[in-house]
Amino acid sequence: MQPSYLHLIAYAFALVCLCACERDTHTTWSCNSPTEAKVSMVLRKAQMELKDINLDYCGSLGNQSYFDQKCPALTQDSRYEFTPSSGVLKTGSQDYQCAAL
Repeated sequence: MQPSYLHLIAYAFALVCLCACERDTHTTWSCNSPTEAKVSMVLRKAQMELKDINLDYCGSLGNQSYFDQKCPALTQDSRYEFTPSSGVLKTGSQDYQCAAL
């Protein structure tokens, strides 16, 4: 007995769903500051890539997400603060305005 088309479609759908789970999702942002233009930032899973620096996600407080190379004991003491809703990225030495690409 041959499997029905409905079974084949169900198997194909399940296979597509399983493959989609393995996809690496990321968001690329273009950031500008008063002294720098077009700095690329990538948010991938629990990491931020900014100017060839890999930063770990340290946590969130309200709308702000915090990143650092080594997370401090207090989340708000992280060196990088990002607010996705406004696109503002604050670092110890520079503030950027970012837009998702």
